[in-house]
Formats: sequence, C-alpha cells, structure tokens
Amino acid sequence: MLISGYPIWVVLIICAGVFCASFVDSIGGGGGIISVPVYLLAGLPPHFALGTNKLSSTLGTVVSTFRYVKNKYVDWALAAPAIVLALIGSWFGTRLQLMADEKYLQYVLLGVLPVVAVVLLRKKSFPETRGEMNTAARYAVISAASLVIGTYDGFYGPGTGTFLLLVFCHLAKMDVRSASGNMKLVNLASNIGALSTALMAGKVLVPIGVIAAAFSIAGHYIGAGLTIKNGTKIVRPVIIVVLLLLAVKIILEMLGIL
Repeated sequence: MLISGYPIWVVLIICAGVFCASFVDSIGGGGGIISVPVYLLAGLPPHFALGTNKLSSTLGTVVSTFRYVKNKYVDWALAAPAIVLALIGSWFGTRLQLMADEKYLQYVLLGVLPVVAVVLLRKKSFPETRGEMNTAARYAVISAASLVIGTYDGFYGPGTGTFLLLVFCHLAKMDVRSASGNMKLVNLASNIGALSTALMAGKVLVPIGVIAAAFSIAGHYIGAGLTIKNGTKIVRPVIIVVLLLLAVKIILEMLGIL
C-alpha cells in the first residue's frame, strides 16, 4: 500500500522522526533541525519535504501553544505585537533570501553559536520567575527579537524557536514557562504563513502531512506538559542538544553533505 506514492514503512519512519522533533520543538524549539532531514531521507524532494513538514509541525504547534494558553503562560500584551513583527520579518527574510547567498548567514551563525553555548552553559538555570525590568524595555527587546529572528526564520530558519526562547528568558527576563508560551505563539504565526505559501504552491503531500501531524500533536502535547511541570530542568539540556544539532547541520551543509 502506498501513501502519496510512498510505502507505509517509509511513512512510519517519518512519523517516528516527526514525533521526536515535535517533542524537542515544544520544549526548546528547533524541531525542524530533526524533522526536515527525516523527510529528506525518506526521499521527498526538498520543496515537498519543507512544505509537508510545515503541515505536520504547524498542527502540532497548535496543540502545544494551546496548552500554554490554557495554563495562562502567555502574556498577550507582549505576544500581539511580537506576532505581527515576526510575520513582517519572515516576509522580509524570504525576500532577502532571493537576493543573497545563505552561506553568508551560515558563517555568521558558526561564530554566534559558540557564544550562545558559552552563555547558556554559564547560566545554571533558566528563570522560574519573571525578573525585574522596565516594561517599555521588555517590549522593546521582545519586539526587536521577534522582528530580527522572524527575518532569520524567513531567510534560513533552523533554531528559530530556540533563539526566541533564549532572548525572551535572558534579555527580556521572562520566566521560562511564559517565555515558552510566547515563543510558541510567535513561531506558530510564522509557521502558518509559510504553510499557506507552500499549500498555494502545491508543495505539500497532504496525506503524509496529516498522518505525521498525529505524531507531531502527540510530541508537542507531551513536551509542553513536561515544560509546564519541570520548567528549567528539562528546557536547558534540550536547548544545548538543539544548538549542537544546529552547528552540525550548518557544517554538513557547508561541506555539501546535506
């Protein structure tokens, strides 16, 4: 039996990879670093791999976002302008991608990632409570981060949620649960925009994406629950793993292996 031209065993492998990616993504962002290569290894052409991944990941992200909203870990006053700015940044990043070589960004990221890792390792934990900060300054940091990282998401993408979470926690001084909830909202908006574009372009294998979405939903539901329950105990190690995977991905792409 074939699903969108692919054997069931291939689809099941995709589902397993999507579950792992979604679990990671709901906790510290960066799930696409895992799920996109899984789709590619399964034999999907690049554009279809990206588009189908957006379908499964977007539906899963809805679930983890809803859990954060339900548990009141979203600051809507901060999230509303951040969502708009992330969408603007994502559009601009996509336009920029058409004019520039992404290798320049890869070189920058290879320099930035070790710095981020050092900062992360020096901090023993993510904040469990919101820190003292001027309200206007917090708005400025979150708005600027959403615009800049949204631009990065449109231009390149991997690790977007992770970078947002790090900025929201350590620069905007949000507690880890609220930072995670706001990060998921911003990321969800960006995903919906990208999914709409992929669907209109006919670059989504809907049957595979819907099946994988069930596993994505499960991964997001479990991961969000663990974050809400355990906070920094689970977020910090997951983010370290995501940063390592992102560094490996960039290096392999630069070597022409991916």
